[in-house]
Amino acid sequence: MLDANKIKFIVRVCLFLFMLMFVAVPAFAQDLDLGVDIVGQATGLGGKDTDLRATIGNIIQVALGFLGVVAVVIVLIGGFQYMIAGGSDEKAAKARKWIISGVIGLAIILSAYAITTFVISSLLTATTTGADIGE
Repeated sequence: MLDANKIKFIVRVCLFLFMLMFVAVPAFAQDLDLGVDIVGQATGLGGKDTDLRATIGNIIQVALGFLGVVAVVIVLIGGFQYMIAGGSDEKAAKARKWIISGVIGLAIILSAYAITTFVISSLLTATTTGADIGE
């Protein structure tokens, strides 16, 4: 059964929770300034005036730029291995594979960059001019 100490404890917890209802101040999310707009404007990836599609396009272009750097590094590694092959056919063949793989990767990344730029710019012009026509 419940003894007197358990009942007192339950009553105190209930009173505490009841008092919290009157002390708690409602939080209005629209009034909070967390600095997101400042960060978005500084990085160029957002803000009040930036469209979500443009932000996603910028992120994709940055990622493809990073991948382009990786592909160039792969080509450089292959070139370095080719230089230090020392006349060995096996090492030279391995270095040529690195160079060919890097060039193919770079071609794929550049075409993806071009396609992404075209699609994002087409989407932005189509949706912004379409909204102006409908008004």
